[in-house]
Amino acid sequence: MKKKIVLINLFMSLTVLFAMLFQTIHSYEHVYRQLTEKQCHHNAVDGQKQITHSHSVDNNCHVCHFAFSTFIPNSFQTLSFHKVITETSYVFFYTKMASNFFKGSLFALRAPPSIL
Repeated sequence: MKKKIVLINLFMSLTVLFAMLFQTIHSYEHVYRQLTEKQCHHNAVDGQKQITHSHSVDNNCHVCHFAFSTFIPNSFQTLSFHKVITETSYVFFYTKMASNFFKGSLFALRAPPSIL
């Protein structure tokens, strides 16, 4: 069991290391592409547009924009608890009522008490 956990930890750490190294190596690919690209010089004429060819610049590279982060989006509503204060009136007189009903235990009723 310990060997399995050690192998899983090693695999996960190599995966993170590969993700960081691949991004660095990929940036060298962009540098190589810029160095080997043929330079294009235009002779511009005032008042005349040239539509001979186009230059495409790859600014949206998903590999270069990849980053590790600890951000987790909050997709649930927050709950706010408010303390409810209720006013109570003071009772100065207590009365005891006499009852004619039996208030002892009756063993024939074996269920828990019900709350109404």
